[in-house]
Amino acid sequence: MSQELLPYVEVNPTQAPTATVIWLHGLGDSGNGFAPIVPELKLPEDLAVRFVFPHAPTRPITINGGMAMRAWYDIASMDFNNRADSKGVRESAAQIEALIEAEISNGIPASKIVLAGFSQGGVIAAHLGTRYKNSLAGIMMLSTYMSESETLAAEASDANKATPIFVAHGTQDEVVPIMMGKSAFKVLESNGYSISWHEYAMPHSVCKQEIDDISAWLQHKLA
Repeated sequence: MSQELLPYVEVNPTQAPTATVIWLHGLGDSGNGFAPIVPELKLPEDLAVRFVFPHAPTRPITINGGMAMRAWYDIASMDFNNRADSKGVRESAAQIEALIEAEISNGIPASKIVLAGFSQGGVIAAHLGTRYKNSLAGIMMLSTYMSESETLAAEASDANKATPIFVAHGTQDEVVPIMMGKSAFKVLESNGYSISWHEYAMPHSVCKQEIDDISAWLQHKLA
């Protein structure tokens, strides 16, 4: 089923792209929020990586008194197991899958596409990346957690069982406590994924060491 693509911010390399990173923002942010990170990654020009930063739809958020903001899904409760609205997660995953398909149509193979996300965006990256039908270059889960981990074993795609997953979290995160990130890591590890854990002395954000580690990881996975 065709659908209109989500709007996005794009940062293109100086030459024709040979790889793409689709990077999803957190609650209340937009694609503009992470776009400035591209030059900080200091990726080699010859890696020719294109970055796509989609804008989440605007929707009312229950825990914020119904205030409308950009979000990949509603948050009705801060309860660990019921934080993410399942219907919204699946709708957003379908919209991001359409962006992946668009990149493939433009000549970038799935094996050269990395799906990344911060906080809410990381929930979508994890959900879609583990269920997507084609093998991706990698999945990045930054300061995030998992939705519907209990359905992973039944819904997972074999195509991404060997896809490397970069999981990062701040030890001082008060928005998404580090134990939620560690729980997601353990679920993926126990399901046999190729996964690495990285923690930093930071709050719910990114830091220079994390950016450097992401850069090294991307260069290795997209070389």
